[in-house]
Amino acid sequence: MIKKTLLTLLFFTGYLAANAQNSVLDVGIRMQKEIGLYYENGFTLNYSYKNLMPDKLYFGLTYVSSRFGTAINSNAIKQDNFLFSPAYYFRKNHLIRPFVRVDVGYFDADYGSKIFDVLPSKTLLLSSDLGVSVQTHCPLKLSASLGYNFITSNGTNNVPGTIYPVFYQLTLSWNLLNHKK
Repeated sequence: MIKKTLLTLLFFTGYLAANAQNSVLDVGIRMQKEIGLYYENGFTLNYSYKNLMPDKLYFGLTYVSSRFGTAINSNAIKQDNFLFSPAYYFRKNHLIRPFVRVDVGYFDADYGSKIFDVLPSKTLLLSSDLGVSVQTHCPLKLSASLGYNFITSNGTNNVPGTIYPVFYQLTLSWNLLNHKK
């Protein structure tokens, strides 16, 4: 039984290593600012599969929150953003790469008191951003973009009023799988 388990693990590790050869897995931190409102910071993971437009088409998962930004040691509203983000990067194998991204996700605000339970606090998110990425000569990648939230509100149409239309972000990420020298 132990031999079979070890062989299975060895085979699986070899399979992943073989398939990771040209795949990209970037893990990092994102700093985001809604223009006119909060700083939101968090974590991001972006993956480009070697058999599907490698190092051009990325699929990302991101969590950003004011809990790690403006709401630290303040009475700011604690809001959480959970995003799935397909992105397309232009100019493969260049130092500076423009990109376009679509963000689809979920927003949840914690107003901190029961008296605000009548206010909308949850909604779907839909945004897009355009940016530029700089791939350094090590596995470090720097990205900056300007984006637009398509679902916004003043708080009266069953959408939280703390989602502002325009935001910008900065991401610092590290490539865990493959780095071209």
